[in-house]
Amino acid sequence: MNDWPEGWSSSRDGGDRYGRGAYSPQPEGARAMPTVRHGRPTQAPGVPQQAAGGHDGFSHGTVYGGGRGGGSDGGRAEAQPRPNWGRRIKLTALALAVVLLVTGVATYFWADGKMRREVDLAKVEDRPSSGEGTTYLIVGSDSREGLSREDQKRLRTGSTEGKRTDSMMLLHRGPNGNTMVSLPRDSWVTIPEFTGSSSGKRIPAQQQKLNAAFSIEGPELLVRTVEYNTGLRIDHYAEIGFGGFAGLVDSLGGVEMCFDKAVKDKNSGADFQPGCHRLDGAESLAFVRNRYNAEGGDLGRTKNQQKFLAALANESATPSTVLNPFRLYPTMGAGLDSLIVDKDMSLYELARMFWAMKGLSGGDGTQMNMPLAGPFTAPGGQSALKWDMPRVKQLMEQLRNGDKVTVKGD
Repeated sequence: MNDWPEGWSSSRDGGDRYGRGAYSPQPEGARAMPTVRHGRPTQAPGVPQQAAGGHDGFSHGTVYGGGRGGGSDGGRAEAQPRPNWGRRIKLTALALAVVLLVTGVATYFWADGKMRREVDLAKVEDRPSSGEGTTYLIVGSDSREGLSREDQKRLRTGSTEGKRTDSMMLLHRGPNGNTMVSLPRDSWVTIPEFTGSSSGKRIPAQQQKLNAAFSIEGPELLVRTVEYNTGLRIDHYAEIGFGGFAGLVDSLGGVEMCFDKAVKDKNSGADFQPGCHRLDGAESLAFVRNRYNAEGGDLGRTKNQQKFLAALANESATPSTVLNPFRLYPTMGAGLDSLIVDKDMSLYELARMFWAMKGLSGGDGTQMNMPLAGPFTAPGGQSALKWDMPRVKQLMEQLRNGDKVTVKGD
């Protein structure tokens, strides 16, 4: 008689059962109750799967339970892929390059649109042929354009109407270096006959001071006069007034200048002790306008102007300005709003002009006054300056041919 419950067999029958008794070669495993998930039983971890038709009631061919480790969700968990840092870096660099490109293009068109191309050099008559390199005529005028009464008082400019030349310089960028030559405004020259662009009248040739050409008929006649007396073709023209000059300096946060001696002039307002100072717009304008207390008079003043312009260009090109949008855009805006240039001046060419001036601040090139024969009393009793024409012709020939400048100026 079998004492085992119905459906069970003793261990000696070798049947499959849960309870093995003492005769089993392995210890009896713990009975595990199946769990039900979504209406279907799920095999508990660690319990062997049962075949179909077995006494556990599970269907044949359905696998319950997890993969390795007895997970209950079914299927082996896939490992997370490692991040592809090389690809991420490339995509980030590409995105940055696109942003910089778009910003650069937008900035270029913004700045190009602000340039005041008001001087038409095509109206200049009987022009000399082009030489080696590029020559710019840079003019500082006493224009009070855009200045309020408070600004005029602060900058000590007065309220004179119209505009006259306060400084004139030739900047030549050639294959053998850069050369800046100041043209004293009291230079006695021949103003050639010219058809006025404003009046349309024929202006007869006359002997006058150089700055009279600008007063008579503006930039075009001034360019015509400089070309006639030097034989050097002017490729580009740039002009800035009092207010624009002061605004440009202020947008840069000032320009540093060093003085060996004290500078004091009640007319311009210049008042500086020996040493290095960071000049704001009003102080800078006072310095470049000082002529009565400058060593060498008007010639000393032109040297100070050259020195300051080189320092200004150098400050404009420093990384702290170029790489800082909070300084770069105000500086560009202040400069371009007040700078008058010729119709053919591109933004790229303007940058090359400033870069050439920057090089002069580091000693890369020559700075000089036009060679002079000395002062003399002009007709009408006015004091004027005569050019030393043999040296002037030699200097102009060196610039035109792109030779190294050997002529000494005053």
